[in-house]
Amino acid sequence: MALLDAALWGGKVNIGGWTEAEGGAYDVVEPATGATLGSVGSASREDVYRAAQLAAKAQTEWAAKKPEERAAILRRAGQLWEEHAQEVQDWIVREAGSIPPKAQLETHTAANECYEAASLPSHPHGEVLTSDEDRWSFARRRPAGVVSVIAPFNFPLILSIRSVAPALALGNAVLLKPDPRTAVCGGVTLMRVFEEAGLPEGVLSLLPGGAETGTAVVEAPEVRVVSFTGSTAAGRRVGEAAARLLKRAHLELGGNNALIVLPGAEIPKAASAGAFGSFMHQGQICMTTGRHFVHDSVYDDYVAALSEKADHLPVGDPATSQVALGPIIDERQRDRIHGIVEASVAKGGRLAAGGTFEGLFYKPTVLADLDLENPAFADEIFGPVAPVTRFSSVEEVVELVNANEYGLSVGILGDVGTAMKIADRVHSGKVHINEQTVSDEANAPFGGVGASGTGSRFGGATANMEAFTEVQWLTMRPDIATYPF
Repeated sequence: MALLDAALWGGKVNIGGWTEAEGGAYDVVEPATGATLGSVGSASREDVYRAAQLAAKAQTEWAAKKPEERAAILRRAGQLWEEHAQEVQDWIVREAGSIPPKAQLETHTAANECYEAASLPSHPHGEVLTSDEDRWSFARRRPAGVVSVIAPFNFPLILSIRSVAPALALGNAVLLKPDPRTAVCGGVTLMRVFEEAGLPEGVLSLLPGGAETGTAVVEAPEVRVVSFTGSTAAGRRVGEAAARLLKRAHLELGGNNALIVLPGAEIPKAASAGAFGSFMHQGQICMTTGRHFVHDSVYDDYVAALSEKADHLPVGDPATSQVALGPIIDERQRDRIHGIVEASVAKGGRLAAGGTFEGLFYKPTVLADLDLENPAFADEIFGPVAPVTRFSSVEEVVELVNANEYGLSVGILGDVGTAMKIADRVHSGKVHINEQTVSDEANAPFGGVGASGTGSRFGGATANMEAFTEVQWLTMRPDIATYPF
């Protein structure tokens, strides 16, 4: 049986069951061809507020279910991602412009996120405290209530499910607002999987839409926690709104991630790592390698090897051709990428490879001989561009890495001892020694520092428990206490 049926979601949103969206509908467009794949309802502010009210009611019953019941639904959801993997992957390829291996990673990770989340209902939910009073004292974790999840276009399934699954497992109801450009693979697929898995109606609502919808899922009075993944600029606005309303916001934002190539590093392997880090999914990943710091002794060889990689990576429609890179998500993003490349060359950068495009297909690009003020080094490009500069000492490269406002991911290639010393000094949420910057696992904490967000708020029991529960102090006496009044 097919998981998706256009008749189920064309012009509709899921608010306690599929319903007509008051915000109307919009077309789902394939970036590689411009073809219309279907239509999705756009949730209005009224749709969001109605969903939040229903979610608050449904959440109470959902949280009261036995842990094994919630765990069973999460396990079944994981099985469904595996059973329907090919169908969902086809949507990720066409709607998000992903190559098939990246789409396979998304469905594989979605299943693992659900399996990991299935352990949360039976995970210890508190601790026994000491007390100077004649009583028992406990700190226990309780569901936060209604959680809003706002997810981006680049890894639409992973970046939705990594918040949706643990939030549901811990007894919360969820309002899901995917990016409107990837509302099927980042939204409709989740709704259908959890429906088939037996999730009660109203516990998960799909609310696609633009900025107005995003504002509403933050401001709805029933929402207690906002889990946002996206740009730093948008994340600042979400954080400001949440703070004003005294809500918790978990923000996973942009990155301008550094790859350090140490003296003595194997250049063929280093260039392969650098190419993957910068060009995977057209560079449209928060963890993309945005700055390559290469030691003087291997700089020229590295630039030459990386440029050769870029020149030979095929670009095209991932639905019809075996390619390494698919399309940029839309014209606006492509033009932004190209503008940064042109400005970087105008400011003295050397175009070592790429720098051209046809339609939304942008060639893998290498920019060499850059200084820290060059636009390609200062900005998060979010495209298939590898900016490269040189360094001469450990002290210098640590200073260069930390000079940027972002702090999401760092990769260090070469001597492990030197890499360990650097790892202790760079400001980053993740450090990968002898790996590039793009990596994620369902059981590992994920998050950044500085302009990259508010720290590790996803992944693993500790981070997920902190993100999606509230701490309640509970005391207990055998008899009513005696008071002086």
